[in-house]
Parts: sequence; C-alpha cells; structure tokens
Amino acid sequence: MNRILIAEDEERIASFVQKGLRANGFTTVVAEDGDVALSHALSGGFDLMVLDIGLPGRDGFTVLREMREARVTLPVIVLTARDSVRDTVAGLEGGADDWMTKPFRFEELLARVRLRQRTAARAPEVTMLRSGSLALDLRTRRARAGERTVDLTAREFVLLEMFLRHPGQVLSREQILSHVWGYDFDPGSNIVDVYVRALRRKLGAERLETIRGMGYRLP
Repeated sequence: MNRILIAEDEERIASFVQKGLRANGFTTVVAEDGDVALSHALSGGFDLMVLDIGLPGRDGFTVLREMREARVTLPVIVLTARDSVRDTVAGLEGGADDWMTKPFRFEELLARVRLRQRTAARAPEVTMLRSGSLALDLRTRRARAGERTVDLTAREFVLLEMFLRHPGQVLSREQILSHVWGYDFDPGSNIVDVYVRALRRKLGAERLETIRGMGYRLP
C-alpha cells in the first residue's frame, strides 16, 4: 500500500500531508475538488485515500457514497474539521474506514495509514459474510436470504453485519446500541427491537432469535 490519494482543497494542509507521506516512502497525488477525487478513486490506481469532507464540487460524503455505490473498496481515512457525532457516524456508516478531525498531528495520521497498510498485508479482503442460506455482500451492501436479494438501510446493514460476525453469540441491546449507533441512547429505548423486527420482516422471522432478558442471537 504505497499509492495514496489526498483529497484536500486547502493547499497548506494538502502540501503538509503530501510532504510528510512522501518523506515516509509513499507516492501521493493531490485532488483539490470532489469531482477529481472521485475520478481518481474510480481509476483503481490508488491503495488508500485521505479524504476531506468540505471539498468543492462533490463534497466528501458524496465522493464516499458514489465510490461505494460503484463497488470501489479503496480504504478511506476521513480528515476533516467536522467533529460532531452525527457527521462521524454518517461518515463511518457511509463507508469510511477511519475518521480524524483537524487540527491533527501528522504522526497520528501516519500511524493510521500504516495500520491500514499492515491490515491489507496481513489478510485478504473479506467481501462476503455468510451463515447458512443468509449472506451479506460488504461491497454492494445487500443481503441474500435464500434466493432473495434484500436491500438494507444503512443501520440495518451495520446491524446485520454485527450478527454475521458473531454467529451463535448472544448480543445484548447495550452492545448493539454501542456498535450500531455509536453513542448513548436511553437504555429504555426500543430502537434495537424496532430494527430487529425490520430485519426479520426482510430476511425471515427465523433468522434472529430472541433470548429473553439477554438480547438477540443469529442461530
């Protein structure tokens, strides 16, 4: 993983990141707006993207969404001044692999880039999760239940992915809230139950088992 695309319209920041990465052995290209960034990302010529959200043309969220819709699995580290929980959750649910806020230390960015580098070298990319006749395509973000293809909302996708990565394990409502929503909800909220019911309607009632007083399990 040596070719990095820097999608950043602030020249000072782009130059700072580019010089630092090049000094550490990476090949870099800067895209100063979202349209150019998306074109580069779709080309397949890069191993990782550092993406600003506030880009001219297509903003970072749009670039990310269109990449994932085009089934581009290029790892993305978002580097942005936006620090709200809502933006962070939206970015990660939209397909970002990591999220950093400005101002930032280059050493931290480099560490995160190297982490992605080690992860890519260590294991082949997993693109499909399966359990019995249930399958989830991590690229298209669609599920298959037997012969049926099922479209999922962003939250449904993350919830189903969580169950498929922990088959047979009972997941408590608190675990699910923390993983899927990423911040505190009222413990008395029934939001988890609502989304589990939605998945059952789409995938089949037998797919998710209720363990009374404990949570839910994918048998």
